[in-house]
Amino acid sequence: MRIAVAGAGDLLSDKAAKMRESLQKSQTITDNVVSILGSFDHRLSTLETAMRPTQIRTHSIRKAHENIDKTLKAAEVILAHFDQFRQAEAKILKGPHEDLENYLQAIAKLRSSIQFFGSIKGFKSSDGIINHANNLLAKAISKLEDEFKQLLSSHSKAVEPEHLFDCLPNSMRPSSGSPANEHDPSDKNHSNHHSEAHNNIADDVVYTPPTLIPPRVLPLLHDLAQQMIDAGHRQQLLKIYRDTRSNVLEESLQKLGVEKLNKDDVQKLQWEVLEAKIGNWIHFMRIAVKLLFAGESKVCDEIFEGFGSLSEQCFAEVTTNSVSMLLSFGEAIAKSKRSPEKLFVLLDMYEIMQELHSEIETLFKGKACTEKREAATGLTKQLAQTAKDTFGDFEEAVEKDATKTAVTDGTVHPLTSYVINYVKFLFDYRSTLKQLFEEFEGTGDSPQLASLTMRIMQALQTNLDGKSKQYKDLALTHLFLMNNIHYIVRSVRRSEAKDLLGDDWVQRHRRIVQQHANQYKRNAWAKILQCLSIQGLTSSGGGSGTAGDGGSGSSSGASRAVVKDRFKTFNIMFEELHQKQSQWTVPDSELRESLRLAVAEVLLPAYRSFVKRFGSLVESGKSAQKYIKYTAEDLDRMLGEFFEGKNTNESKR
Repeated sequence: MRIAVAGAGDLLSDKAAKMRESLQKSQTITDNVVSILGSFDHRLSTLETAMRPTQIRTHSIRKAHENIDKTLKAAEVILAHFDQFRQAEAKILKGPHEDLENYLQAIAKLRSSIQFFGSIKGFKSSDGIINHANNLLAKAISKLEDEFKQLLSSHSKAVEPEHLFDCLPNSMRPSSGSPANEHDPSDKNHSNHHSEAHNNIADDVVYTPPTLIPPRVLPLLHDLAQQMIDAGHRQQLLKIYRDTRSNVLEESLQKLGVEKLNKDDVQKLQWEVLEAKIGNWIHFMRIAVKLLFAGESKVCDEIFEGFGSLSEQCFAEVTTNSVSMLLSFGEAIAKSKRSPEKLFVLLDMYEIMQELHSEIETLFKGKACTEKREAATGLTKQLAQTAKDTFGDFEEAVEKDATKTAVTDGTVHPLTSYVINYVKFLFDYRSTLKQLFEEFEGTGDSPQLASLTMRIMQALQTNLDGKSKQYKDLALTHLFLMNNIHYIVRSVRRSEAKDLLGDDWVQRHRRIVQQHANQYKRNAWAKILQCLSIQGLTSSGGGSGTAGDGGSGSSSGASRAVVKDRFKTFNIMFEELHQKQSQWTVPDSELRESLRLAVAEVLLPAYRSFVKRFGSLVESGKSAQKYIKYTAEDLDRMLGEFFEGKNTNESKR
């Protein structure tokens, strides 16, 4: 056991000795390597020291080459800009007339050169070049201004009226070259024109604004304007455009027939002339807004696109005089002396302003056009106020009308027909009146118009009652009132007024007509009917000597002398009535026949009965025809001549 342990120890000792020997060899190798590396590092340091001057010279050479390349490249750029500058200068000196597009490109290159030379630091010639370029640019812009003005002027022509009419919808084009022909001042069917106009407006009509400047020219004008804006010549641009286009627009309106009239001018015109001018003005407003102003706005938008508010400002200044010329006439009418006949033209003018309101707001947009929008709105309100005041004037004027127009025949008075036509016209303006009532009364309901109509009707009847008292003959008084109220009722029944006034109103006034007819009969025929009465024909004693003179039993007790006197009186009275009342007039044929029949139904039976009962007392005498001059048929025929409005000579014949 010990022998084995001893052997193992020796083995371990041998191994340890060998490991020690290996470690010593490794240390020696390490020391040698360290020594070699130290020697190499020393030699490398020496080499670097020797190479440093060469490296410095090489770096300097490389840097020099790089600087030379940069300088050459910079010189090339400068030379290129010099070349660009010379080319631009040559084109600019030639002027824009030959080739405007290249001229504009040359200006752009010139601006680029100015910017380039201004950005170079340390280049001694920059200031001289920039000054020269700026002077050249100023000349170029001046030439552009001239070119813009010339180009705009040469393509700005006043639009002929015929061309404007062609741009209107077919239904609104005048038949013979002037809008005035659509409203003949002598035409009494104003309401028909108004209804037709409203139907036209209600239709889906199309307006085609005229081409004021050829489309091919607009891009060139835009580019010229752009250069002027870039050069800071905004005000010069605005002035050129305003002066040129403003004059052309005014000339277009003048060719159309627009006049600048003030209040004094309007007051001097006769009504027929003024009415025609108002009708024309309504057409001019529509043409101006929907065609001329719309076309002008489109031109401004295209030429000044992208220039901020300049388009709105130019449009505002171009249209200033034209808008003033149009609105001044409307203001003159609104401020002129009020009169009933002006109501409907005031409403027409109010309507066109309402119709154009949204388009005016759209066209005259922005701060620059504020004054024009406010002026248009102000005129609309002024027209509405004047129309409202005229309403009040009319109602009062109807009630207090003191015209001495003689209506000797008891026919419909001119005031009645005038007022009724006036009321009929009101219903053609129902939608317009609704707007007025909404503005001033806070409601646009039908009762407002119904109330107004009733007040006017009542004012008319009050006046007619006063006029009827001018007649000395009470029968004619009632005939006059019968005629006039019947005319009112018939007119109401045939118009839209019936819906507002109602059946009760109509029936009540029909009864009034009948009452006056009855009063006429009573006052005109009561006395003559007394002649045919048996009262006073018989003696108080119940008999006389005349009873046996060939008379029948029906005439027993009647005095021949009294009967003769009755027949004689009847003849005289009837002839007087015939002569007088054949000159009176009942213009409505139905009412005339009805009144004749009502008289005949009372008179003829009484006459036949009287002749039958007492005729025998005078028929046996020598002059029977002197007393019984007429048969019942003769009387009926003569009644047929009543109320025909014949003059005195005709009646005698």
